[in-house]
Amino acid sequence: MTQAPVDRRRLRGEESRRAVLSHAVDTATVDGLDGLTIGRLADASGYSKSGIATLFGSKEQLQLAVVASAREVFVDRVVAPARARTPRGLVRICALLSDWLDYSRDRVFSGGCFFAATSVEFDAKRGAVRDAIVAASGEWEDYLTVSIEHAMAAGELPLLDDARQLTFEMVSFLEAANTRSLLHASVEPYARAEAALRARLTSLGADPALVASIGATSA
Repeated sequence: MTQAPVDRRRLRGEESRRAVLSHAVDTATVDGLDGLTIGRLADASGYSKSGIATLFGSKEQLQLAVVASAREVFVDRVVAPARARTPRGLVRICALLSDWLDYSRDRVFSGGCFFAATSVEFDAKRGAVRDAIVAASGEWEDYLTVSIEHAMAAGELPLLDDARQLTFEMVSFLEAANTRSLLHASVEPYARAEAALRARLTSLGADPALVASIGATSA
């Protein structure tokens, strides 16, 4: 069977796009999505302004590509590892929370969690970029809620009657740790968030031995 010829120009374009996006996502967590400019990305990535403009077209298309890239990184660092190593239920919830805290604490992006940063930037704005941020953040919260519902169905959270409420509380703890750690240049907020998450789950009847895994690898 004859193999189709490799389109080397297309491969180079995809490689260039990935390289520029890597710089752009990191920059956006510090300077905001609206702080992205073709000139700054050209300086940071080593590509020409015209080359970057060709890759993305408009600033909005660049911003949308950055949101999509950040979502992929988040899934790869938080959701996929937890799914791969844990069964459904409380143990997966603990893994998701631990992986989120590590993702922020390890500064995968210089400005901490991409979505925590850009949600504040775009919360009062309208348009396609805000919609993309809302959709990606919603996917994470929906997945966390479904994981909580599995734990409820298995009897692992016997005192909980509202999975969405617990999701709200958990996300609040996580994002507070992210913001305070950046603001005070300290890892202490992560330890406090871990303690708060363990206490909340235990108060709902969770097995303390399982809940103790939250933050255990960072100790």
